Amino acid sequence: QVQLVESGGGLVQPGGSLRLSCATSGFPFYSWVMRWQRQAPGKERQLVATRGIDGSARYAGPVNGRFHISRDDSEDTMYLQLNSLKQEDTAVYYCNARRLLVGGNDNDYWGQGTQVTVSS
Repeated sequence: QVQLVESGGGLVQPGGSLRLSCATSGFPFYSWVMRWQRQAPGKERQLVATRGIDGSARYAGPVNGRFHISRDDSEDTMYLQLNSLKQEDTAVYYCNARRLLVGGNDNDYWGQGTQVTVSS
């Protein structure tokens, strides 16, 4: 089965940094698109960053320049480096694996999430 397990979240002061990890198993990690999403209190889950199969990366406007997505194919692990954190970054962060399928009927899988709280 596809498994995604996030870790690395916690409480951090504004301006601080965290590195989130997503340990994966049960699928060809190297051939699926990997994404990080987050859900703040009272809001819908939003896309934060995407790591393409070709190694390309895309970031949402609010985190662009502060966050960095990467992955280690040898370890089947994806990372999200969070820098210069702001209170508005407070959310549950989810790891997402997407298998791209012909016809647009992509398959998505999510982990349980890890809480990031930015507060002084």
